[in-house]
Order: sequence, then structure tokens, then C-alpha cells
Amino acid sequence: MARSIDPEVVKRIDGLRRELHRHNHRYFVLDDPEISDAEYDRMMKELIELETLWPELASPDSPSQRVGSPPLDRFETHKHRHPMQSLEKGFDEADFISFDQRVKKALNSDAEVLYTVEPKIDGIAVELVYENRRLALASTRGDGVNGEVITANVKTIPTVPLVLQEHEDLPVPSPLEVRGEVFMTKENFRLLNEQRLKQEQPLFANPRNAAAGSLRQLDSAITAQRPLEIYVYGVGDPLALNTDSHAEAMAWLRRLGFRTNPLIRTKIPLTEVLSCYRELEEKRGQIPYEMDGMVVKVDRFSFQDRLGSTSRSPRWAIAIKFKATQETTRVLDIRVQVGRTGALTPVAHLEPVRVGGVVVSRATLHNQDEIEKKDIRIGDMVFVQRAGDVIPEVVKVVASSRDGTQKPFQMPHSCPVCGATVVRLAGEAVIRCVNAACPAQLKGHIRHFVSKPGFDIDGLGEKRIDQMVDAGLISSCADLFDLNAESLKKLEGMAEKSIQNLLSAIENSKRISLSRFLVALGIRHVGEHIAKILSFELKDIDTILSVTPERLETIEGIGQVVANSVWAFFSREENLKSIQKMIKSGVVIIPDASPTENQHLAGASFVLTGRLSSMPRSRAKQLIEKAGGTVTGAVTGQTDYVVVGEDPGSKLTEAQKRGIQILSEPEFLKLVGASEQPG
Repeated sequence: MARSIDPEVVKRIDGLRRELHRHNHRYFVLDDPEISDAEYDRMMKELIELETLWPELASPDSPSQRVGSPPLDRFETHKHRHPMQSLEKGFDEADFISFDQRVKKALNSDAEVLYTVEPKIDGIAVELVYENRRLALASTRGDGVNGEVITANVKTIPTVPLVLQEHEDLPVPSPLEVRGEVFMTKENFRLLNEQRLKQEQPLFANPRNAAAGSLRQLDSAITAQRPLEIYVYGVGDPLALNTDSHAEAMAWLRRLGFRTNPLIRTKIPLTEVLSCYRELEEKRGQIPYEMDGMVVKVDRFSFQDRLGSTSRSPRWAIAIKFKATQETTRVLDIRVQVGRTGALTPVAHLEPVRVGGVVVSRATLHNQDEIEKKDIRIGDMVFVQRAGDVIPEVVKVVASSRDGTQKPFQMPHSCPVCGATVVRLAGEAVIRCVNAACPAQLKGHIRHFVSKPGFDIDGLGEKRIDQMVDAGLISSCADLFDLNAESLKKLEGMAEKSIQNLLSAIENSKRISLSRFLVALGIRHVGEHIAKILSFELKDIDTILSVTPERLETIEGIGQVVANSVWAFFSREENLKSIQKMIKSGVVIIPDASPTENQHLAGASFVLTGRLSSMPRSRAKQLIEKAGGTVTGAVTGQTDYVVVGEDPGSKLTEAQKRGIQILSEPEFLKLVGASEQPG
């Protein structure tokens, strides 16, 4: 019997995914991050833990399944021959000890494993492709599969060899893919920002932001003026080298003319890895570049090959992050923001403070309960931590610094944007504005509607949308398709060329797939993955408009919460009128191309234990992989399901301890959609 799903968990997972997608976009695409790496890491860690505890809420389009962001449209793209994966993250020495135990278990050996370690530089990963010893192409990591071609820009970095050095005893495969990290030192970053300040140009937030922005210039002459450096850390296909050691591969790369990190330590056991971690964290402030942790790799390539990878990261490497940095600052004010769903969120406005290279001026306070629990008042001195939520969080108040001028804060009884009464629903910590016409909610809806996963309308940024709503040009998403040149002329800063470009972008967006249309509508709990499931199963918008909750719950991958949310959305008359208006305005909703196979388990990780009565385990593995899932040999925090047959081993105990979903053989057969039945 399936367990009931806590709506608060669904809400938290949905919120984490949306915010992580947004921060991925700002970090990887816009080169304009809003939060620190430590904050991002904790959000990701919480999401992974929630998805592990609630595998029925797993989604292949979750940020936890992604490496970076899709390549920018303005650059050509390059498909990496071997994916540039992300790294599993740990946050203390205990996490590395657990990693070491998993490695030994997977290798079925108690022998000491040797590792190579180096600082985790806060830069931007690139791939350099050499053909016949000459640099032929350079690209960013992108989404891990496709990267942006930045060859001309990379050639301006003095430490990138354009032609590899020749040695008679050193054959070089062609092509040779070399991976490295481009970065800017702290001092060069400071000098660059000083120069930009004098020229009245926007400042970069941190060295990583500056390096990424420099590599993504359309004019390589600008890149050439930026003080970029590179350390290489590996190759795309280690097995193509005439060595079985990562340490020897680094020495091989140095002989070819590449720079490797001088702080690299090679072929060291567990105890020395831990010593290295403590030493690097202690020296962190003295090292000339920003680093946020240490990368540890199993040294032997044959071991790496045996350990393999998940869809997101190799099992033979881990990044151990340093502790999040804290600073003290003052709460100048507490203001309330209204989001797309009407949620009122109190935000602390702080005296700006630099925390680990990022200027922090705001921190989320979550809700009134959180404020009261931490006893946060306007005027308080507080500890701010670069870790955790959507924006930095207030960890605690420095109560000893109070002088009587501090003021308690209470959430408003009406919406600060539209003035409507606010409510707090039973079981929710969040206070909401229930006015569907609230301008703040409308602006949020429109921003979501025109975003890339939805209608993807260029020229409609946040400021332009605010202008249109404030001027009364649009009062719903459907109104976008009725805009004309005369109405747009009323907006400040809208020249004739801008107007024509915007109208063309709106016109071009009118032909849209059903799944993207569903995403654009902003239905709660319906992201890109759920939208595709609905599209493939129900085929057209007319069927979806009349679908019942009972029918929705029969669809694989759609639970009760999602079914009720979809049904409720299409039951509201105002939503139906808005859709009808869009269609009348020329919006054409086309069916999605059917997938070649049912990939309903895409991204899910399985472990098999015990003897199956209906089939050999090899057949079970084939069924899982056919449905898009993967089979691993050990139960970890990344495992989604453990399939239990007769006489299961210790993997069952481990799964129970971790709270991972356990499937009996009949449950497994139903999940994969197999025709076989236990005999």
C-alpha cells in the first residue's frame, strides 16, 4: 500500500527545484549569481535528501539530476565526447570517510585505496580539444553534454598551450580532450573591479563571476584584457592514456606544457587525505585564488572504470566543501515580498557585508514563526550565514548587543501590494494573499509564463513586465497576445525597433507544444517532467480541460496531489476563459512528439537484492534500463528503490535504515510495466 505524501514535503521539493533552476540560470548562464556556493550547496543537499526520503516524488528534470545549464544561444555548441559530470559533494571529514567505505565496498576490497587531491577552485570548467597536438576547439561544460564554443577566447589565456610539446617517448592520442578550471586570482579580481569602478561599469560579484563573464565575451579582444589563468585537472578519456594512474596522467600533462595545481597531492591514503583537508581549510585565506573545498579522486584509472558513474556524477570522486562562512551585520528593516503563489515572505534588509567573496544585503526570514523562534527584531545585530535558503539566512541574534532601540516585527494583516486580506491556511506556516488579481502575483505569473520553459518570449524581462502591469496594459497572461504598437508606445523606453522586436517575439511564440503550454500556465506541482507525462498520455488540450482527478491518478507518475492540483486549475472559470482567449488570439497548441520508449523511470536509481522468482536479475536490470532507470550495486543516499526478492542480503537492512522505498517483486513488476508475473 502506497504511503500518503505530506503536502508540505511536496511544496518544499517544488520550491527547492524552482529556486535551484533559477539560481542555475543566474549562475551558469547570466554569470550574475544572487547567492553563495555554500547556500546553493545546502539547498541542493536538502533537495537530494528529500528526494531520497520520498522517491515517489523523484523527477528527471530535478536540478539534482543536472550538471550545469544549457548552452547560451549566442554561442555555437559542442557535444562533449565524454560527459563533463558534476561531483558528489561532502561537507565534512565524516562524509569522506563514508565515501572511502563505499569505494572499498564497490571494489570488494578492504585494501587501502590511494587518492589524488587538489584544491577545488571557484572558477569555470572548460574542455580543450587537441587534434594532432594543436588546440582545435575549446568549450564550457554547459549542461555536461553540450557546451558553448569559446575557442577564440580561450586562446587569449597565456597559460593555455596552443601546440603541445613533443617528446619521443610521449605519444599523444588525437583527439585529446583536456579538462581544466579557468579562474582569476583574488588580487587580479580586486584590480579589475577597481578599474570598472573608475569606468562606471557594473562590478563583478566574485572572481568566479568575473572569469565566467570574461570567457563569454563575443569579442575575444575583451577576454584578452582580462587576467585569466588555468589549471588542468584531467582528460576526457583516461583509458586512452598509456597509464593507470591519475597522478601519472597529471605528470604527463605537465610534460605536454599544461599547468597543474602545485598544491596537488598524489597517491595518498585516507589518513593523509583528511590531513590535507584540514591543512587546506586552514590555509584558505592565504591561497591567491578563491577555493571552496577539496577534490578527491581515486588514483587508479582501472578502479575508476570499475566504480563507474551515476547519471550526474562519477562514483570515484567527491568534492569535500569547506564550512560555510558567517559574518555579523545589522538588520536595517524587515520587509514583506509577495510571490507568484501569493505567499508573503518576510525578508531582512541588512547592512551590506562581504561574506566569502559575496556582498550580502538581504536574508530570508521564512515566516512569522521563524522570526519569533529566533526572536529577530529590526535593529538587531545578527549572524548571517552563506548557506541554506534561497537567499542568505539569519542564523542567530547577538542578543547581548541590544540597547532597547530594537523593534519587534509582525506580519501584516493585509497584502502590502494590493491591500487584500491575507490568510494562513490550516497546516501551513505561510501567510497568503488570496486576491487572484494581486499585481505582485500577476507579475510573477507573467514572468513564469514567458520564461524559457514556457512561451520563451524574448524582450519581456522583469522591468518590462512591471511596466506593463503598472500601466494597465495587461491584467492576465492572455493579454500579452493582444498587445499592439500603439499601446506599447505609451511605455517609457520603448523605441520603434524594440516594439517591433517584441511583437515579433510574441507572434513567433504562438505555436507551442502542449507540454510547454502546461508549464507556462504555472499549475502547482506541474513542472517540465509532469507536463510531458500529461502531454504524452492525454494528447491534446481539449482532453486535459475535461479530465477528472480519477483519470489523472491512473497515469503512471501522477499522484493524488498532482491530480487534484491539475483538476482544480482547470475547474476554475477564469483559467478556462484565459486559455480560450489565448486560442482566439492565435495561440496554436500542438501535440508533443511521442517518445520512442516509455522512459517513466528516467533518472531513478535501483538496487536489486535477493533472488527473484519470475526472472533472473539480468532481466530485471534490462527492464529498469529500458524504462530509463539505472541499476547500482550498493545502497547509497542516491538510491531511489531497493527491489527485494527471496533471501535478501544486508542491502535490505541498509535501505530500511536510510528510509529508502522498498519494492516487493510484484510491486517492482507493476512499476516497470513488465508482463511477467511471479510464478
